[in-house]
Amino acid sequence: MKVVPTPEVIDPIDTRGSGRDAIGLGRAAGEGLDARHGTILSLEDINVSFDGFKALTDLSLYIGVGELRCVIGPNGAGKTTMMDVITGKTRPDSGSAWFGDTLDLTRMSEVEIAQSGIGRKFQKPTVFEALSVFENLELAQKTDKSVWASLKAKLNGEQRERIDEVLATIRLEASRNRPAGLLSHGQKQFLEIGMLLMQDPQLLLLDEPVAGMTDAETEFTAELFKSLARKHSLMVVEHDMGFVGTIADHVTVLHQGQVLAEGSLETVQNDERVIEVYLGR
Repeated sequence: MKVVPTPEVIDPIDTRGSGRDAIGLGRAAGEGLDARHGTILSLEDINVSFDGFKALTDLSLYIGVGELRCVIGPNGAGKTTMMDVITGKTRPDSGSAWFGDTLDLTRMSEVEIAQSGIGRKFQKPTVFEALSVFENLELAQKTDKSVWASLKAKLNGEQRERIDEVLATIRLEASRNRPAGLLSHGQKQFLEIGMLLMQDPQLLLLDEPVAGMTDAETEFTAELFKSLARKHSLMVVEHDMGFVGTIADHVTVLHQGQVLAEGSLETVQNDERVIEVYLGR
């Protein structure tokens, strides 16, 4: 059985993540997460199979603190399964998954992983449509969610300020009292991102965030993600190559459950293997 290392026993010269082109190495992670070596997520030799079908095969991927990583690849490449492994929805058959230097994701529940600082946004926005934008953000706060605590809860000044800050970040100040069900598709996407931000995650996993958005909404999403990368690490799964080119620090291409190529967008776009299986000529 693998024993989860503690900060006291980690070799101080360990260079986990170095040499893997993880952007952001050396930056400090947020409060409460030990990522002293600058790598916030380490996936090593991950294997996942479903009824004999290999969804992931010896997948290794490293993301640096403060990095904005884009993951691309054809349908069926393993992108969703990879995020399922990170969030605990799917347990790998073998391999390791570490959040920071000390948290073994393969031994944590989905709730524990979310509470540790990993937030996930699915392609289709999921908001409470009957509640206002403000109320959605209020419910998403990182607070005690027990029934008794919820009945007694009253927002304090600091909590209201945080909601106001997130409303400004996602540009929904003018819609704060509007029922979420009346928002446009893009606005619902922004609201769900805001709900994740209320949890103050260290790592955000975002699945095709600009699908169905207008050009203006896509442009704002790019600005938003680049600003968020100053305080968070982001993994963005996306098919819109124009959007990827606007935001990516680093691009990983998946194919048949493995990393096919990795590097700058220009590097992967000029890779003959990527052209053949995904981009075309």
